[in-house]
Amino acid sequence: MVFLAGLGNTAHVFDKFAPKFMASHRVYGITRRGFGASSVPPDGYEADRLGDDVLAVLAALKLDRPVLVGHSLAGEEMSSIESRHPDRVSGLVYLDAGYPYSFYDAEHGNLNLDLIELRHKLDQLAMGNAPPDTRPIIKELLETDLPRFERDLQNTKKDLDATPPAVLASQPPGPPQNVPIQTRAIMNGTQKFTKLSAVPILAIYALPHDAGPLFASDPAGRAAREAQDLQTTGIQADAFEKGVSSARVVRLPHANHYVFRSNEADVLREMNAFLATLR
Repeated sequence: MVFLAGLGNTAHVFDKFAPKFMASHRVYGITRRGFGASSVPPDGYEADRLGDDVLAVLAALKLDRPVLVGHSLAGEEMSSIESRHPDRVSGLVYLDAGYPYSFYDAEHGNLNLDLIELRHKLDQLAMGNAPPDTRPIIKELLETDLPRFERDLQNTKKDLDATPPAVLASQPPGPPQNVPIQTRAIMNGTQKFTKLSAVPILAIYALPHDAGPLFASDPAGRAAREAQDLQTTGIQADAFEKGVSSARVVRLPHANHYVFRSNEADVLREMNAFLATLR
């Protein structure tokens, strides 16, 4: 089993959880480039490149089709591997990791992913970057990208209009200026993965997420926050369940984003049952 940490964490985030599988598995943890004691190269933070890093470690350790267990943003690395090299793994476990960067739901779209794609095509039209014939790019923009992005904006506005003021006030104004460059590069390097099902998958969602102490003295605000999460995260969990035929989707009410900590017994039970099917 190979554990992959979420964004900003190192493999040591699993120090207490991963050893619980050592009676029956060899257990490894990988810290991605840019974090912890790993190297910090100036580039190479796109989803497929990060997936290639994982494959390189598997090859170096001579691991034959391990189970990958990824938390949060590690979902994109697992989806990258599954979509390109499903023969390299025997199963995938998404620990609150099955978000749009791991599985893109074309029916509902995603503002951030669609914006990245839109920017790329607009950059192609910029002076000095455009191909000799720009008509195919313009056609795609007019027929697909711009209408899709307009839909994203309308859906985002609709969600914001329905969000209680207390919930909006709890949101940070934007990413802090001291966010590491590699973190920004990873977020800008997300991709759209739309076809998964080649290997068995277990996807565990915290749904709704535990709001923690944020609304400790505001039951109405807490209820509103949970209702919003049931809508947004719920749509994504449903899309993953519907769109990935090889996946078992589990929803853990009021779990923390670090589900393997807040709901350790539940996650252990689901993972052990999943692993038993792989044997």
